Amino acid sequence: MANTTSYAGRAVTTTGETFTKLTVSFWMKGMAHPNGSAQRGIWGLNDNSDNNRFFTMYFSTNGSLYAYWKQNEGVFFTLGTTQKFRDPFAWQHFHMVMDTTLSTAADRVKFYLNGVRITSFEDDLGTITQNAFSNILINTDGRMWWGGSKTSGTFHYFDGSLSHCHMCVGYAYQADSFGSVDTDSGVWKINTSPSVSYGTNGGWWFKDNASTTDNSTNSNTLATTSGNILGVKDCPSNNFAVINALNPGIHGNCTVDSGFTSILSTDAAHRNGYSTFPLAIGNGKFYWETKVDRKSSHIKIGVVYDEWAKINQSPPNEEFSGDSKGYSYRDNGLKENNGTASFGDTFTAGDIIGTAFDTENRKLYFSKNGVWQNSGDPTSGATGTGAAFTVADGYTYLPAINVYNADFSCNFGSGFFDTTAITTNSGNGYAGAEGASKFNYAVPSGYSAINTKGLNQ
Repeated sequence: MANTTSYAGRAVTTTGETFTKLTVSFWMKGMAHPNGSAQRGIWGLNDNSDNNRFFTMYFSTNGSLYAYWKQNEGVFFTLGTTQKFRDPFAWQHFHMVMDTTLSTAADRVKFYLNGVRITSFEDDLGTITQNAFSNILINTDGRMWWGGSKTSGTFHYFDGSLSHCHMCVGYAYQADSFGSVDTDSGVWKINTSPSVSYGTNGGWWFKDNASTTDNSTNSNTLATTSGNILGVKDCPSNNFAVINALNPGIHGNCTVDSGFTSILSTDAAHRNGYSTFPLAIGNGKFYWETKVDRKSSHIKIGVVYDEWAKINQSPPNEEFSGDSKGYSYRDNGLKENNGTASFGDTFTAGDIIGTAFDTENRKLYFSKNGVWQNSGDPTSGATGTGAAFTVADGYTYLPAINVYNADFSCNFGSGFFDTTAITTNSGNGYAGAEGASKFNYAVPSGYSAINTKGLNQ
């Protein structure tokens, strides 16, 4: 799911339950708000009619990951990591296990990240009362949420993606029930068939897609309460490129939205956006699409040296292709690399620009609404028929966009522009050579999406 105001939840069953033990386990791709201006809720329980009864998990404005439990008797604990979560690039497994019956106070709530226990917190673990129990789920006024949570009457939303979301009510399971270390790569991976119990109101959601159906032995299906739950291709086993929300070149009146795939800018100045996943010369052929959602002034689409992006991203009027280190196709139909030249058609709001980057032959091609500009042929190899550029050798490149009071959405293969799903080819879109992506237009033969499967081709 990847929408700032999308979340799903359900009311408690008529058979309520109290608990001293709770396990919440999920995979997420997202981060605390890049400007620290908003709390971001991930999961939560709350009483629908009492703002002082909630159990929530969220990113705080300072970047910490918090769990906060409050009900009739007061605050049972508020626990935040000293570790800050500001990485929009990677999928991570987060696991919380609570067991207030334990004799050691510091063991009554445990956090794990990718199977490793987190031990450094902003708060005191010794204050968690032994045998404390939650009664938020004792009647049908109780609510459970994924993609958002309620704290003291205010609902906060998550902007990112979630997968394999488990809630086990009345049971305390460790992280290795839900994941394990891959013996070949050493990477923490999903246990796709955990042997666990869920309690009456628990369940397992978003197992393989955006379906809100409960995959446990319960039937606790969620209802989409706000927005759209998006079934993106991006998942823990196939990580996709997104827009780097940490880029300080995106500032002022710019917003990175929709799971870090869109930029909205009302600034009357040039703003650069770069993707994650740098592309090295000689390391494959890649395709991605950019849709112009709104254009009041300028927009440029292309690639830039990753070293240039690191050094020159802050000045508000810096244009990546106005330098010799960047290459772009401009909305006025020109191509630019420290100077402009005639190239293709103009483009505007509603148009989709395809980019094909042959790093093996250093050729860069652009299409408009499925038509390759300059009679380009991305499959022509070293001849580079119709290529916009032959890029410089010896560098690593980032997909890049420059906007001046304009909005755009990128589809790196997840199958969406902003929150709108690809509808071409009977809704199936077109896959890259790696076979695990969805694009609006047919992908040139031999070109992959910018995802882990595509990079490992």
